[in-house]
Amino acid sequence: MSKWDGLNRRRFPRVIYPCLVVIQNKEGGDKDIILTHTENIGIGGVCLILKQDIKMFTVVELELDLLDLGNHIKCQGKVVWNVQRRTEAKNKPMFYDIGIEFMDAKDDERQRLEKIIQRLAKNIEETTSP
Repeated sequence: MSKWDGLNRRRFPRVIYPCLVVIQNKEGGDKDIILTHTENIGIGGVCLILKQDIKMFTVVELELDLLDLGNHIKCQGKVVWNVQRRTEAKNKPMFYDIGIEFMDAKDDERQRLEKIIQRLAKNIEETTSP
């Protein structure tokens, strides 16, 4: 068993799907807006790559552009994990993988996201099958 096998046992499977995300962190009274992209995404949440850490259990406003010509998905999310990436290079910024669980995504938006994920998973399966 590899080091990450236990971490990939999720309630909702995720796929690599790069989409644009705007995060608004309202913690501390200030409105901190961050533009980033996804590492992977599932119907239950998203993993983002950030140059800054966001504390565990912080509630943020999310806006996801799924790049499918549909409206952006807007919902609240909660930071459920964060991992600082290791880097061997000096003078390079440290990056964080931030796991955010969707809290109030609408059913139709979840269904739209699920269709995208199923399509991608099927494509991956077809290209990796012998």
